Amino acid sequence: MRRATITGLGKYLPEKVMTNHDLEDIVDTSDEWIRTRTGIEKRRIAADDQAASDLGVEAAKEALKDAKLAAEDLDLIIVATITPDMMFPATACIIQDKIGAKNAAAFDLEAGCSGFVYGVSVAANFIESGMYDNVMVIGTEVLSKILNWEDRGTCVLFGDGAGAAVLSAADKGGILATDLGSDGSGADTLYQPAGGSRQPASHETIDNAGHYLYMEGTPVFKFAVKTMGKASLKVLKKAGVKKEEVDLLVPHQANTRIIGAAAKRLKLSDDQVYVNLPEYGNTSAASVPIALAEAKEKGKLNNGDKVVLVAFGAGLTWASAVMEWNDLK
Repeated sequence: MRRATITGLGKYLPEKVMTNHDLEDIVDTSDEWIRTRTGIEKRRIAADDQAASDLGVEAAKEALKDAKLAAEDLDLIIVATITPDMMFPATACIIQDKIGAKNAAAFDLEAGCSGFVYGVSVAANFIESGMYDNVMVIGTEVLSKILNWEDRGTCVLFGDGAGAAVLSAADKGGILATDLGSDGSGADTLYQPAGGSRQPASHETIDNAGHYLYMEGTPVFKFAVKTMGKASLKVLKKAGVKKEEVDLLVPHQANTRIIGAAAKRLKLSDDQVYVNLPEYGNTSAASVPIALAEAKEKGKLNNGDKVVLVAFGAGLTWASAVMEWNDLK
Protein backbone atom coordinates (compact mmCIF):
# COMPACT_ATOMS: atom_id res chain seq x y z
CA MET A 1 0.00 0.00 0.00
CA ARG A 2 1.26 3.45 -0.93
CA ARG A 3 1.73 5.51 2.25
CA ALA A 4 2.81 9.01 3.21
CA THR A 5 5.71 9.31 5.61
CA ILE A 6 7.49 12.32 7.10
CA THR A 7 10.95 12.53 5.55
CA GLY A 8 12.02 15.97 6.75
CA LEU A 9 11.33 18.33 9.64
CA GLY A 10 12.31 21.91 10.33
CA LYS A 11 11.53 24.75 12.69
CA TYR A 12 12.22 28.43 13.18
CA LEU A 13 11.82 30.58 16.29
CA PRO A 14 12.34 34.35 16.25
CA GLU A 15 15.33 35.66 18.20
CA LYS A 16 13.47 37.86 20.69
CA VAL A 17 12.58 36.09 23.95
CA MET A 18 9.83 37.49 26.17
CA THR A 19 9.75 36.04 29.68
CA ASN A 20 6.92 36.09 32.19
CA HIS A 21 8.91 38.67 34.13
CA ASP A 22 8.98 40.88 31.03
CA LEU A 23 5.18 40.65 30.91
CA GLU A 24 4.95 41.86 34.50
CA ASP A 25 6.14 45.24 33.21
CA ILE A 26 3.49 45.31 30.47
CA VAL A 27 0.28 43.99 32.01
CA ASP A 28 -1.15 43.20 35.46
CA THR A 29 0.14 39.63 35.88
CA SER A 30 2.93 37.67 37.52
CA ASP A 31 5.36 34.91 36.67
CA GLU A 32 3.78 32.67 39.32
CA TRP A 33 0.25 33.27 38.01
CA ILE A 34 1.23 32.36 34.44
CA ARG A 35 3.35 29.32 35.34
CA THR A 36 0.88 27.75 37.75
CA ARG A 37 -2.10 28.12 35.42
CA THR A 38 -0.49 27.41 32.05
CA GLY A 39 3.05 26.06 32.44
CA ILE A 40 4.43 28.82 30.22
CA GLU A 41 7.67 30.58 31.18
CA LYS A 42 8.81 32.21 27.93
CA ARG A 43 7.72 32.86 24.37
CA ARG A 44 9.35 34.12 21.16
CA ILE A 45 8.28 37.38 19.53
CA ALA A 46 8.75 38.14 15.82
CA ALA A 47 10.56 41.29 14.75
CA ASP A 48 8.50 44.21 13.46
CA ASP A 49 9.44 43.37 9.86
CA GLN A 50 8.80 39.61 10.15
CA ALA A 51 5.56 38.16 8.78
CA ALA A 52 4.26 34.59 8.74
CA SER A 53 5.94 33.84 5.40
CA ASP A 54 9.35 34.92 6.71
CA LEU A 55 9.18 32.46 9.59
CA GLY A 56 7.72 29.76 7.35
CA VAL A 57 10.49 30.10 4.77
CA GLU A 58 13.18 29.37 7.37
CA ALA A 59 11.35 26.30 8.68
CA ALA A 60 10.74 25.12 5.09
CA LYS A 61 14.42 25.37 4.18
CA GLU A 62 15.40 23.34 7.23
CA ALA A 63 12.79 20.67 6.43
CA LEU A 64 13.99 20.39 2.83
CA LYS A 65 17.57 19.99 4.01
CA ASP A 66 16.50 17.30 6.47
CA ALA A 67 14.57 15.48 3.72
CA LYS A 68 17.50 15.83 1.30
CA LEU A 69 15.17 17.30 -1.32
CA ALA A 70 15.37 20.36 -3.53
CA ALA A 71 12.52 22.85 -3.50
CA GLU A 72 11.79 21.89 -7.11
CA ASP A 73 10.94 18.37 -5.92
CA LEU A 74 7.86 19.60 -4.04
CA ASP A 75 4.47 18.99 -5.65
CA LEU A 76 2.38 20.90 -3.11
CA ILE A 77 2.81 23.34 -0.22
CA ILE A 78 0.11 23.64 2.46
CA VAL A 79 0.44 26.46 4.96
CA ALA A 80 -1.59 26.31 8.16
CA THR A 81 -1.94 29.75 9.75
CA ILE A 82 -4.40 32.19 11.31
CA THR A 83 -1.93 35.06 10.90
CA PRO A 84 -1.26 35.12 7.14
CA ASP A 85 0.84 37.87 5.57
CA MET A 86 -2.41 39.27 4.16
CA MET A 87 -5.94 38.11 3.34
CA PHE A 88 -4.79 37.16 -0.16
CA PRO A 89 -2.81 35.86 -1.90
CA ALA A 90 -2.17 32.75 0.15
CA THR A 91 0.92 32.85 2.34
CA ALA A 92 1.71 29.43 0.84
CA CYS A 93 2.16 31.09 -2.57
CA ILE A 94 4.53 33.67 -1.09
CA ILE A 95 6.61 30.90 0.52
CA GLN A 96 6.52 28.85 -2.68
CA ASP A 97 8.14 31.74 -4.55
CA LYS A 98 10.67 32.57 -1.82
CA ILE A 99 12.05 29.03 -1.62
CA GLY A 100 11.94 28.42 -5.38
CA ALA A 101 9.41 25.57 -5.36
CA LYS A 102 8.45 26.32 -8.96
CA ASN A 103 6.69 22.98 -9.53
CA ALA A 104 4.46 23.13 -6.45
CA ALA A 105 0.82 24.04 -6.10
CA ALA A 106 0.15 26.05 -2.95
CA PHE A 107 -2.72 26.97 -0.67
CA ASP A 108 -3.45 28.08 2.90
CA LEU A 109 -5.48 26.07 5.39
CA GLU A 110 -7.20 27.69 8.36
CA ALA A 111 -8.20 25.46 11.27
CA GLY A 112 -6.68 27.43 14.14
CA CYS A 113 -4.25 25.51 16.31
CA SER A 114 -5.39 22.25 14.65
CA GLY A 115 -4.16 23.50 11.28
CA PHE A 116 -0.91 21.56 10.99
CA VAL A 117 -2.50 18.19 11.80
CA TYR A 118 -5.32 19.04 9.38
CA GLY A 119 -2.62 19.72 6.80
CA VAL A 120 -0.90 16.40 7.48
CA SER A 121 -4.20 14.61 6.86
CA VAL A 122 -4.73 16.45 3.57
CA ALA A 123 -1.14 15.81 2.47
CA ALA A 124 -1.35 12.12 3.31
CA ASN A 125 -4.49 11.73 1.24
CA PHE A 126 -2.90 13.47 -1.77
CA ILE A 127 0.10 11.15 -1.53
CA GLU A 128 -1.85 7.93 -0.90
CA SER A 129 -4.05 8.66 -3.91
CA GLY A 130 -0.99 8.84 -6.14
CA MET A 131 -1.63 12.46 -7.13
CA TYR A 132 1.55 13.83 -5.48
CA ASP A 133 4.86 12.37 -4.27
CA ASN A 134 6.23 15.16 -2.07
CA VAL A 135 4.10 17.56 -0.04
CA MET A 136 5.28 20.16 2.46
CA VAL A 137 3.05 21.16 5.37
CA ILE A 138 4.00 24.32 7.26
CA GLY A 139 2.53 25.77 10.43
CA THR A 140 3.57 29.39 10.87
CA GLU A 141 2.22 32.05 13.20
CA VAL A 142 2.99 35.62 14.28
CA LEU A 143 0.33 35.84 16.95
CA SER A 144 2.08 38.73 18.67
CA LYS A 145 0.79 40.93 15.83
CA ILE A 146 -2.87 40.34 16.77
CA LEU A 147 -2.62 40.27 20.57
CA ASN A 148 -4.04 42.95 22.82
CA TRP A 149 -1.13 43.54 25.17
CA GLU A 150 -3.53 45.02 27.73
CA ASP A 151 -5.55 41.78 27.92
CA ARG A 152 -3.80 39.58 30.47
CA GLY A 153 -6.13 36.69 29.66
CA THR A 154 -4.63 36.25 26.19
CA CYS A 155 -1.33 38.08 25.79
CA VAL A 156 0.45 35.81 28.28
CA LEU A 157 -0.46 32.65 26.37
CA PHE A 158 0.81 33.01 22.84
CA GLY A 159 4.10 33.16 20.97
CA ASP A 160 5.49 33.23 17.44
CA GLY A 161 7.20 30.47 15.45
CA ALA A 162 7.09 28.11 12.50
CA GLY A 163 7.48 24.40 11.90
CA ALA A 164 7.51 22.40 8.66
CA ALA A 165 7.30 18.79 7.57
CA VAL A 166 7.96 17.14 4.21
CA LEU A 167 5.76 14.13 3.54
CA SER A 168 6.77 11.72 0.79
CA ALA A 169 5.51 8.51 -0.74
CA ALA A 170 6.70 5.29 0.88
CA ASP A 171 5.74 1.64 0.91
CA LYS A 172 5.78 1.14 4.67
CA GLY A 173 5.19 2.95 7.95
CA GLY A 174 4.22 6.60 7.79
CA ILE A 175 0.76 8.02 8.49
CA LEU A 176 -1.46 5.14 9.60
CA ALA A 177 -4.66 7.11 10.21
CA THR A 178 -5.98 10.63 10.76
CA ASP A 179 -9.17 11.99 12.26
CA LEU A 180 -10.59 15.50 11.89
CA GLY A 181 -13.53 17.20 13.56
CA SER A 182 -15.26 20.49 14.28
CA ASP A 183 -17.97 22.07 16.39
CA GLY A 184 -18.91 25.43 14.92
CA SER A 185 -21.23 26.21 17.82
CA GLY A 186 -18.07 27.23 19.67
CA ALA A 187 -16.88 29.62 16.98
CA ASP A 188 -17.49 32.63 19.20
CA THR A 189 -15.20 31.41 21.99
CA LEU A 190 -11.95 31.96 20.10
CA TYR A 191 -11.92 34.41 17.21
CA GLN A 192 -10.77 37.68 15.61
CA PRO A 193 -13.93 39.77 15.11
CA ALA A 194 -12.87 42.29 12.47
CA GLY A 195 -10.94 42.33 9.23
CA GLY A 196 -13.13 39.94 7.23
CA SER A 197 -16.32 40.43 5.24
CA ARG A 198 -18.50 40.48 8.39
CA GLN A 199 -16.72 43.50 9.85
CA PRO A 200 -14.43 45.05 7.23
CA ALA A 201 -11.63 47.21 8.58
CA SER A 202 -12.84 50.70 9.49
CA HIS A 203 -12.21 53.46 12.00
CA GLU A 204 -14.92 51.87 14.13
CA THR A 205 -13.38 48.39 14.17
CA ILE A 206 -10.03 49.88 15.12
CA ASP A 207 -11.55 52.04 17.86
CA ASN A 208 -13.38 48.97 19.20
CA ALA A 209 -10.22 46.83 19.19
CA GLY A 210 -11.85 44.44 16.74
CA HIS A 211 -8.62 43.24 15.13
CA TYR A 212 -7.26 41.50 18.21
CA LEU A 213 -7.56 37.83 19.17
CA TYR A 214 -10.41 37.19 21.61
CA MET A 215 -10.86 34.07 23.72
CA GLU A 216 -13.24 32.85 26.41
CA GLY A 217 -10.79 30.81 28.41
CA THR A 218 -13.11 28.59 30.47
CA PRO A 219 -15.18 27.02 27.65
CA VAL A 220 -12.09 26.59 25.46
CA PHE A 221 -10.23 24.89 28.31
CA LYS A 222 -13.13 22.51 29.00
CA PHE A 223 -13.44 21.71 25.30
CA ALA A 224 -9.73 20.97 25.03
CA VAL A 225 -9.58 18.70 28.08
CA LYS A 226 -12.52 16.67 26.76
CA THR A 227 -11.40 16.59 23.13
CA MET A 228 -7.64 15.92 23.14
CA GLY A 229 -7.81 12.52 24.78
CA LYS A 230 -10.96 11.49 22.94
CA ALA A 231 -9.47 12.41 19.55
CA SER A 232 -6.28 10.49 20.34
CA LEU A 233 -8.17 7.33 21.27
CA LYS A 234 -10.37 7.58 18.18
CA VAL A 235 -7.48 7.81 15.72
CA LEU A 236 -5.68 4.93 17.43
CA LYS A 237 -8.79 2.79 16.96
CA LYS A 238 -8.94 3.76 13.27
CA ALA A 239 -5.29 2.76 12.86
CA GLY A 240 -5.70 -0.50 14.75
CA VAL A 241 -3.07 0.56 17.28
CA LYS A 242 -3.52 -0.08 21.02
CA LYS A 243 -2.80 2.78 23.40
CA GLU A 244 -0.22 0.52 25.08
CA GLU A 245 1.71 0.57 21.82
CA VAL A 246 2.10 4.36 21.73
CA ASP A 247 5.72 5.45 22.14
CA LEU A 248 5.34 9.21 21.95
CA LEU A 249 2.54 11.78 22.12
CA VAL A 250 3.20 15.13 20.44
CA PRO A 251 0.28 17.35 21.47
CA HIS A 252 -0.64 20.94 20.72
CA GLN A 253 1.21 23.07 23.24
CA ALA A 254 -1.49 25.19 24.87
CA ASN A 255 -1.57 24.37 28.57
CA THR A 256 0.22 21.77 30.69
CA ARG A 257 -3.03 20.74 32.39
CA ILE A 258 -4.64 20.05 29.01
CA ILE A 259 -1.62 18.05 27.89
CA GLY A 260 -1.65 16.13 31.16
CA ALA A 261 -5.30 15.20 30.73
CA ALA A 262 -4.61 13.79 27.25
CA ALA A 263 -1.61 11.83 28.50
CA LYS A 264 -3.71 10.38 31.32
CA ARG A 265 -6.34 9.12 28.85
CA LEU A 266 -3.58 7.28 26.98
CA LYS A 267 -1.89 6.16 30.21
CA LEU A 268 1.43 7.63 29.13
CA SER A 269 4.33 8.56 31.38
CA ASP A 270 5.92 12.01 31.30
CA ASP A 271 8.83 10.83 29.14
CA GLN A 272 6.35 9.58 26.52
CA VAL A 273 4.89 13.08 26.02
CA TYR A 274 6.86 15.81 24.28
CA VAL A 275 6.39 19.21 25.91
CA ASN A 276 8.12 22.48 25.01
CA LEU A 277 5.34 24.80 26.17
CA PRO A 278 7.47 26.43 28.90
CA GLU A 279 9.91 27.68 26.28
CA TYR A 280 7.61 28.89 23.50
CA GLY A 281 4.05 29.27 24.79
CA ASN A 282 1.17 28.53 22.44
CA THR A 283 2.31 28.99 18.84
CA SER A 284 -1.04 27.81 17.40
CA ALA A 285 -0.62 25.88 14.12
CA ALA A 286 3.16 25.95 14.54
CA SER A 287 3.22 24.19 17.91
CA VAL A 288 2.95 20.55 16.78
CA PRO A 289 5.56 20.75 13.98
CA ILE A 290 7.99 22.68 16.20
CA ALA A 291 7.61 20.04 18.90
CA LEU A 292 7.95 17.21 16.39
CA ALA A 293 11.13 18.73 14.93
CA GLU A 294 12.61 19.13 18.41
CA ALA A 295 11.66 15.58 19.34
CA LYS A 296 13.63 14.33 16.35
CA GLU A 297 16.61 16.54 17.20
CA LYS A 298 16.66 15.11 20.72
CA GLY A 299 16.58 11.49 19.54
CA LYS A 300 13.05 10.77 20.73
CA LEU A 301 11.91 9.35 17.37
CA ASN A 302 13.13 5.87 16.50
CA ASN A 303 12.25 3.63 13.58
CA GLY A 304 9.05 1.74 14.27
CA ASP A 305 7.86 4.10 17.01
CA LYS A 306 4.12 4.74 17.13
CA VAL A 307 3.60 8.49 17.42
CA VAL A 308 0.34 10.35 18.05
CA LEU A 309 -0.18 13.98 16.99
CA VAL A 310 -3.22 15.76 18.42
CA ALA A 311 -4.47 19.34 18.52
CA PHE A 312 -7.52 21.51 19.13
CA GLY A 313 -8.20 25.03 17.95
CA ALA A 314 -10.48 27.82 16.83
CA GLY A 315 -13.55 26.73 14.96
CA LEU A 316 -13.80 24.91 17.24
CA THR A 317 -11.72 22.19 15.60
CA TRP A 318 -9.72 19.14 16.55
CA ALA A 319 -7.40 16.82 14.67
CA SER A 320 -5.35 13.73 15.40
CA ALA A 321 -2.97 11.47 13.54
CA VAL A 322 -1.03 8.33 14.33
CA MET A 323 2.08 7.38 12.45
CA GLU A 324 4.80 4.79 12.48
CA TRP A 325 8.07 6.67 12.42
CA ASN A 326 10.12 5.51 9.47
CA ASP A 327 13.41 7.27 8.77
CA LEU A 328 14.00 6.44 5.12
CA LYS A 329 17.48 8.00 5.07
